[in-house]
Amino acid sequence: MKTPCAGFTLLFYTFGMFKCFRLLLLFFLLTSCAPVAPPVAYAPYYIVTAAPDASATPTPFQPLSPGISSPIPVFTATLTPVPFSATPAPSPTPEATQFATLPPPPTLENAAVISILLLGSDLRSGASFRTDTIVVALVRPNEGQVSLISIPRDLWVEIPGIGPQRINTAYQSGEIYGYPGGGPGLLKDTLLNNLGIQIDHTALVDFDGFRKIINTLGGVDVPIACPYTDWHLIAPDLNAEDENNWALYTAGPGVLHMDGDLTLWYARSRKKSNDFDRGRRQQEVLRSLYGQFLRTQSLPRLPQLYADLNASVRTDFGLDDILAFAPLTLNLTNADIRSYYIAGEMVTPWTTPGGAAVLLPNPEAIQAMLAQAISPSPLQTERQMLKVEIQNGSANDGWDALAAERLNYAGYATSLFHADHRQHNVTLLYDLTADQDALRAASLLAVLGLEPAALVKVPGDGTLSYVLLLGNDYQPCFIPQNLTS
Repeated sequence: MKTPCAGFTLLFYTFGMFKCFRLLLLFFLLTSCAPVAPPVAYAPYYIVTAAPDASATPTPFQPLSPGISSPIPVFTATLTPVPFSATPAPSPTPEATQFATLPPPPTLENAAVISILLLGSDLRSGASFRTDTIVVALVRPNEGQVSLISIPRDLWVEIPGIGPQRINTAYQSGEIYGYPGGGPGLLKDTLLNNLGIQIDHTALVDFDGFRKIINTLGGVDVPIACPYTDWHLIAPDLNAEDENNWALYTAGPGVLHMDGDLTLWYARSRKKSNDFDRGRRQQEVLRSLYGQFLRTQSLPRLPQLYADLNASVRTDFGLDDILAFAPLTLNLTNADIRSYYIAGEMVTPWTTPGGAAVLLPNPEAIQAMLAQAISPSPLQTERQMLKVEIQNGSANDGWDALAAERLNYAGYATSLFHADHRQHNVTLLYDLTADQDALRAASLLAVLGLEPAALVKVPGDGTLSYVLLLGNDYQPCFIPQNLTS
């Protein structure tokens, strides 16, 4: 993806995607006008057709260790596809495995888009690590729109010079083998070769850096629409190896103020869920961080924040770059952010010959999603022309914020106002528009999960388009993938 200023590399250190969104604030800030490197050749997809009754086996699949004795691959300036080898021989699971080669995906280039790779890692001193959080942010400064794309860590891809592996091993392999550009270089080329995404900038954050960022900002308020329960360490200073120090903890529904430890737990946990749900929660945190940055008027604090957090972030851009681009973030709200996830029909679970549970990409479905993500959204622009006010008439604190977040995911701009009282039993949507467009109202009802009977037509004076009055019957949980405009 070409951009006029593509020489910048933004490096947030290990638990990336969350802190990264604080860097997403700063994505606008990022730019150095170095020439864009010419596109490299990319490898084809490898498609595996598994038996219908095949099931994934949750066998650990570790990245290559720094102490391995196998020969180090030799990399050249021009990447060439690495032929797929079915060695070792396919195991009985899945049966009737077939390998087919497809043409490489088209490069998704757009000069008006800046692409930022946001990474989170379990990096620890002296240990192997993986980038288990991988999010691509596509920024369109001209339209004031952003697309976030969550990539599952188990996506089975062709890593240049390495061969078929999980995508979360690419970064470490690049560091171990001295790949041009190191870990970021190999992961960027892996994304280009397999998905057609040309990355302009990268950011990487680790656990400790992420905690520090959250705590430096005073914590973060996260609107949790769907309650989440998982095992949680009772206190951060307790021995994590002692099972007696763990207890089930439920977050939400509601707005929960989180410190660094709790935010990290919410964004990483998946003992009682899966990697796809974790990606959803990670994007929730990213959106919350960005919203909090705007609400707390943190822009004047950027110099001090930069000084406080610089040790937690590896980056090649300086404070002057940040300050020059920071004002652009003031016109970007959560309603301008579209969320995408490589999940569902875009992937197929498969067990490798070595017994690793991975996800095979569905090229056509992924390319269709990426084409939408990289393009400006006319529907999003249209929806932001509407003014939707939310009043919490229910007995549940914070549900107005949950409804606002839901509408933001669908591209609607919102505002909050006090209800006349907090004992309303029924949720109603008041249509105050002049034209009372039935299709537009039906679309809004669908986003909110409301029946047609919830619509009340009351032409207004043009100050507001709709008023959503929440009652005790409102169901806040929603699926973000179904709302992207």
